[in-house]
Amino acid sequence: MSKESALIAALRSIATHPAARGLQDDCAVLDFGGETMILTHDMMVEGVHWLPGQDMADVAWKLVATNLSDLAAKGAEPVGVLLGFTLGKDDTRFLHGLDEALTAFCVPLLGGDTVSANGPRSLGLTALGRATSHPVPDRRGASPADTLWLTGPVGAAMLGFEALRDNTTADSTAFRRPQPRLAEGRALAPIATAMMDVSDGLLIDASRIAQASNVTFAIDSATVPFPANLPPARKDEAMRWGDDYELLFTLPPGAHPPIQAHRIGTATVPSSNPITVDGAVPHGPLGYTHD
Repeated sequence: MSKESALIAALRSIATHPAARGLQDDCAVLDFGGETMILTHDMMVEGVHWLPGQDMADVAWKLVATNLSDLAAKGAEPVGVLLGFTLGKDDTRFLHGLDEALTAFCVPLLGGDTVSANGPRSLGLTALGRATSHPVPDRRGASPADTLWLTGPVGAAMLGFEALRDNTTADSTAFRRPQPRLAEGRALAPIATAMMDVSDGLLIDASRIAQASNVTFAIDSATVPFPANLPPARKDEAMRWGDDYELLFTLPPGAHPPIQAHRIGTATVPSSNPITVDGAVPHGPLGYTHD
C-alpha cells in the first residue's frame, strides 16, 4: 500500500459526513438548500506535476482543468474556484494562463490564499459546482454485467510530456493543456452507474471503480482507444501513465451512451483481482501513486 493510500484509509475514520462518500470518490457531494453542491480540491507540485522551467501559463491552465475534470465526472456545472498560490519571482505568465482557462471554461475566480515559501512551488485549487442530475454519479454504482466505457484515447499526455521534456517538435498540448469533459459528463450523469476521470492511469482508475463497486472489470485492450502516433509496443504503458482526463464510466446492460465513447470492458462478479486485461491479471504498478 502506498503512503497516499494508507493516509486516505486512515482519514476515513475522520471523514464520516455523508458528503465525503467515505473518501471513495474525487469530490464531496453536499446537499445544501434546494441544490446539491459538488466540491473538489487538487494540488500540483513543481517537479512532480510540471517540469521545472515550464511555462507557468500552461501550469495555471492545467491546475484549473484537472479540478474541473473532477466536476465533469459528477456531471456538475462549475460555479467557481478558489486558488491556493505559492508566490514566485514573476507570476505574470501564471496569471495570463489562469485568465485564459477561466475564460475558456466560463468559470469565475471567487478568492483563495497566497503564501511564500522556499523550495519547489505547490499550487492548489478548490472547484465548486452544482449537480445537474440526481443521483450524482460516483465510483460505487457499477454492478456485474454493466459495460465499461471510455470517452477518448489514453497515452496522448504521456507522449506530450516526453515531447516537452525532450524539447522536440512533437505536439505536447495533451500534457500541457488537458480538456475537462464537462459536456460529456453532464450528458452521461443521468445514465452512468459509476463514473470518474482518468487522472492516474486507466488501469489504476478502473481498479478504483471496481473496488468501490465490489466488481471485477474484464478489459479488452484491443478496444481501448490510443493516439494514432502511439507505437503499438507502448499501449500497456499508455494504460498506466495517466493525465489523460477522459471519463471512465459504466452503463447498465444494453444501454448506449448519448455521446461518442468506446466500450472497453465488462463488469463481472468480484474476484481476488479488481481488473483483468485480455483475461490476465496485470502485474506491476497499475498507474501513478504518491509514495
